[in-house]
Formats: sequence, C-alpha cells, structure tokens
Amino acid sequence: REPVRAPRPFLAGAPTPRARRADPLLSPARPAPPPSLAAVLREQLDGWLTRAASAASSAPAREGPGARAVIVPHAGYSYSGATAAFAYLSLQACGPAVRRVFVLGPSHHFHTPRCALSACRNYSTPLGDLPVDQGVYGELSASGLFETMSPEDDEAEHSLELQLPYIRHVLGSRAGLTVVPIVVGALSPEAEEEFGRLLAPYLRSEENAVVVSSDFCHWGARFRYTFWDRSRGDIDESVEWLDREGMGIIERGDPQEFRAYLDDYRNTICGRHPITVLLHMLRHCGTHHRTKFVRYAQSSRCKHPRDSSVSYASAIVTKS
Repeated sequence: REPVRAPRPFLAGAPTPRARRADPLLSPARPAPPPSLAAVLREQLDGWLTRAASAASSAPAREGPGARAVIVPHAGYSYSGATAAFAYLSLQACGPAVRRVFVLGPSHHFHTPRCALSACRNYSTPLGDLPVDQGVYGELSASGLFETMSPEDDEAEHSLELQLPYIRHVLGSRAGLTVVPIVVGALSPEAEEEFGRLLAPYLRSEENAVVVSSDFCHWGARFRYTFWDRSRGDIDESVEWLDREGMGIIERGDPQEFRAYLDDYRNTICGRHPITVLLHMLRHCGTHHRTKFVRYAQSSRCKHPRDSSVSYASAIVTKS
C-alpha cells in the first residue's frame, strides 16, 4: 500500500475520535457526546484567524495583497497557534491561481547536510487530506540533491506537521490543492544558495505559495542558550531585541547578513536554514517582493536565569 501519514492529535486535551454506536436512549437530559477532533480544531483555528483579522484591521499599516510566502512558528498550537494565524490570514487571501504549497521545515530528529522529501503520497489531518505533489517531487528528485525521509522521521517531524491543518483549513476548498513537503537539513551556505536557486522558479509561478516553518529564540539553560545583553533590560527584553535584529535582516532580504548575524549571536532560530533558502529563492526568482513581520510573541517572559522561553514570529512575503 502507498504510505499515508496518519492523523495525530493536534490539541492538548482534545477528544480522540472513535466509533460510536447509535444510542436511542440519548435525550436532552443526558450529556451530549464530545465534539469531534475536527470540530474542536476547526473552531480553534477560526477563533485565532478571527482575532488576527480584527487586530490587522485596527493596525496602522494593514497588509494588502495575499502572501506569496509566509514564515510561521511550529510549536504546539496552544503556544503558537495564535501567532501563526497572522501569517495564515494572509495566505488565505493569496492569489486565486495558487494550487500548491511548498512547506519548508527544519529537521529536529535526524541529521542531513541535504534536503529530504517524503515517501508519502498523502498527508492526513483531522480536517482532511493533503496530497503530496508527485509531479513536483519527480522534478526535485531528478536534480539528485534530495534524499528521502524514513516514515518514522517523517511522522516525528513536527515542523511540517503543525503547518498541515492550517494549510488544509485556509486553502482546502481550492480544487486540486497539493503540498510539497521539504525537510531542510543542516546546509552549508553554498548549499543554501543552491537549493534557493533550484526552488526559485517555483516561487515565480503564481500557482505556488511557500510556507517556511520556524520558531525563533529558544532561551534558557535547557536550550543551552543564555545570551543576555543587560543593556537591553530584563532577559525577555534582551531576547526580543535579539529576535527583532534577526527579523529586520530577514525583512531586508540579505542571506549573507543573516548568516553573519547567526555567527555573531548564535541565536537559536531552529528554522534558520529554511529561512535562508527562502531568502535565496526571493533573490533569484526574478520578481521583487516585500517581507514584513506582522506578529511576535514569547511563550513566557523570562526574568530570572532559571526561566526559559521560545519566541514565535509570523512574516508575510508579498509582491512589491
């Protein structure tokens, strides 16, 4: 049988779907059955998107056209789902021609100096299936630059997984929607540019959109990263300053400057390689784009060296 990625629970504490026998004795006096995982998830995503739309409409500089690419966090939805909504709100408004979404995420479970493709032909989510685009996969495989993930590594990689329900939710009504999942390994600067050049023509096509999956600073002893510039204030303020320095460089679109920033500060941006590949895609696609971060948050506000946090940021890339 063709391998199919099985659905997994996306919500802490969400009910697990199970077969239910019809109960003729069920009445208003008895408890109703719990909502399905799909219903709970759909309600949660809609709530975040609605709040993001309300915040965007009251912002001084509201973004206009839909996104060609987005940078989105990938922590559990209870942590980063609200931040991700600001990017997916723009992706929802992408051009009518978009029928394919490239999903670039870092590897958390296996090391590779290359990029990896999935062996699956279909990804299943609680909101419906997302077919993997076999035509594009064939083109990428023909380059000889990609390896194939094991099913176990594919199943474990949350940087891809956490994007799938949002993609299905905001774009699933489009006929023929497919995804192109790519795990981006620990690439050298030369390999980052090589993959960026290879993928740039896909960004040029109006049929494609790109989702880059990344959290930002992982701060604390448990992450082995405790940079604190006390001139910036408390730890959380130093972390935010550090993240916004990197976000500004990403907005300027310079992969070499981003690499220098990472070398200088060693900021623990887990999706640094996918982000840099995107910067090269933008540089080589032959079309002018504008990148803008529209939301920033931290899982907690660190005040003491024993504290820890992860930062989340959403950016949208539009044609300029």
